[in-house]
Amino acid sequence: MIKKSLVYLLLGGLAYLLFVSQDSKYIVAGVGIFIIGMHFMEDGFKLFSGGMLKKVIAKTTDTIPKSISLGIIATAILQSSSLIAIIIISFLSAKLITLSSAIGVTFGSNLGTTATAWIVSYFGLKIDIAAFALPMVIFGVIFRFFENKSTKGMGNILLGLGFVFLGIGYMKDGFEDLKEGIDLSQFAVEGYLGVLIYIAIGIIATMILQSSSAMLALTITALATGQIMYLNAIALAIGANIGTTITAAMGAMVSNANSKRLAVGLVMFNTVTAFAVVFVLYYFVDFVDMMAGYVGISPDDYAMKLSLFHTFFNLFGLAIWAFFIPRLVTYLKTLFVEDMETYISKPRYLNMGVVEVPSAAFEATKKEVIHLYENATEVLSHAIMLHRHRYLGQHNIDNIVRESTDIIELDIDNFYQTRIKSLYSDIVDYSTFFVSKLTDDKKSYIIGLRGACRDIAEAVKDTKELQKNIAKYLQSNNDYIKEEYNLLRISIAKTMDVINQIKNSHDELDVLAKSKVLQDYLKNMDVITSGRIDALIRENKIDKKMATTLLNDSSNAYNVTNKLINVAKILWIEDVTIKKIGEQL
Repeated sequence: MIKKSLVYLLLGGLAYLLFVSQDSKYIVAGVGIFIIGMHFMEDGFKLFSGGMLKKVIAKTTDTIPKSISLGIIATAILQSSSLIAIIIISFLSAKLITLSSAIGVTFGSNLGTTATAWIVSYFGLKIDIAAFALPMVIFGVIFRFFENKSTKGMGNILLGLGFVFLGIGYMKDGFEDLKEGIDLSQFAVEGYLGVLIYIAIGIIATMILQSSSAMLALTITALATGQIMYLNAIALAIGANIGTTITAAMGAMVSNANSKRLAVGLVMFNTVTAFAVVFVLYYFVDFVDMMAGYVGISPDDYAMKLSLFHTFFNLFGLAIWAFFIPRLVTYLKTLFVEDMETYISKPRYLNMGVVEVPSAAFEATKKEVIHLYENATEVLSHAIMLHRHRYLGQHNIDNIVRESTDIIELDIDNFYQTRIKSLYSDIVDYSTFFVSKLTDDKKSYIIGLRGACRDIAEAVKDTKELQKNIAKYLQSNNDYIKEEYNLLRISIAKTMDVINQIKNSHDELDVLAKSKVLQDYLKNMDVITSGRIDALIRENKIDKKMATTLLNDSSNAYNVTNKLINVAKILWIEDVTIKKIGEQL
C-alpha cells in the first residue's frame, strides 16, 4: 500500500514538473533510460555469467574475508548488486552457502556498488559519452539477435551500458538547461536539519526508483551542474543507501526465513552506518576532503568528492561490521523461526526471486524434490511401523524390523495432503517459470524431477492399504503371515537405507550399480517369484483371505520400492550417458 502511494505521488510530481518546466523532461527521460540500461545489464549478466558466478561463489565463500572480497569484486565488475543478491539468496535458499557467507558477500557488495558512482562522476561527466553510447547500443541490438546465450547476454550488457551512458548524458543536459529557468539550489537547507530532510528525500526517491544507482547518478549530475549543495548531495547519497536496503527488506518479507534474515542484516548494516556517519558528519566530510587532495581530486570537483564520500561511507560500515558478522548471524538466526510442522510442509528452497537465474533455480528445484523425498520417507517408515533413526545406516535391519512391533498411528491421507501433494504442486509450478531458459539436458532433467515427484506421491498413496494390513498382521497369532509382512517391511526399509547411501554418494556409476543390485534383491523377495505363497497355501499355513491380502500388499510394496529406486536414479544421476546405460540395463 505504501509502495503504491509513493508511485502515485511520483506520477503526480512528474506531471507537475513537466508542466512547470519543459527542460525537466530531459532529466526524467535520463533517469528512465538509465534504469532501463541497468536492467539490460543485469539481464545480460544473468545469461552471460550466471553459471560462472555460481561456480565462483561456491568456491570463494568458505570464509568471511573471502565472502566480503567476492562481494566487492563481483559487484564492481558486474555493476549489479541486485544480480549478486539474487544469486546469493538462491544459494542461501538451497543451503549451498551459510548465512554468514551470504552476509559477507552482501556487505562486500555494498562497497562494490560504489563503482557506479565513480563511472558516473568520471566517465559520465568528463568524457563525451555519446560517442561510446551509440555504438554500444547498435552492437548490443545486433548481438541480441544471436541464438547463442553468451552472445545474447553480451548484447544485453552492451545495450545496457549504452543506455546507462545515454541516461547520464540526458540528465546532465537536462540539469544544464534547467539552470536557465529554475535554480534548484535555492531549496538548499543548511545544517543538520538539511541533512535529515535530504536523507529522507533520498530514502523515498530510491524506494520509488527501485535503484540506488539511478538515484546516485541523478544526484551526481545535479551536483555537477550546481543544482544542489554538496552537503545536501551527501545526505541524498546516505538516504539512497538506506532506501535500497528498505526496498530489499520489503521484497524479502514474502521469501523464506534465511532471505528475511539476510535483508534484516543488510538494513542493520546501512542504518547503523548512516547513524554513525551522520553523528560525526562534518568531521567525516573534512576527512573525505583531505583524502580527495591526496588522490588528486580538485577542491571544486564535488561530483568526484561525492563518489569518494560514498566509497568511504561504505568502507567505514564494512570496517565496523566485518568483525561482528558471527555475532550478527547468531542474532539473526533467532528471527523468523518457524515451528517444525510448518518448516517440513512448506517449500524450503523455492524462491521466486531465484527464477531470474535459471542455473540457481535448477539447483533449488532439485533440493526441494529431495526435501519432498525426505517427507515421504518419514510417512513410509511410519507406515511400516518404524522410525528412520532406528534402521537407517544400520547393518542388522532384519533384526531391527522384527523387534519393532509397536503400532505407529498415522493418518496417511492427511500427511499426503499437507506434506506431499502441496509441496509436489509447488515444485511443478515453480519449475514452469524457468525451464524454458535451460539447456536441453537441464530441461530433460527437470522433466525427470517432475516424474520423480509423481512417483513419490504415488508411493505414499500406495502405502495406505499396506499400513492397515501391517498393523493388523503384526498383532496376529499366525507367525507365518506375521513373518511375510516382516519381509515386506524389511524390503521397504532396506530400499530406503540403500537410497540413503546413494544420496551420500558422489559417484553416479556407484548410484547406478547400487540401484541395480537393489532391484535384483527385491525380485528375490517377491512372494510370487520366490514361490513362498504357493507353499504357504498348500501347507495351510495361511488361509485364502490372508493369501489374497498378502498378494495385493506384496504387489503394492514392490511398486513402492521400484518407484523409490526410480526417484533415486533421477535425483542423483544427472549425466546423460549414465542415464542411458541405466535405461538399457
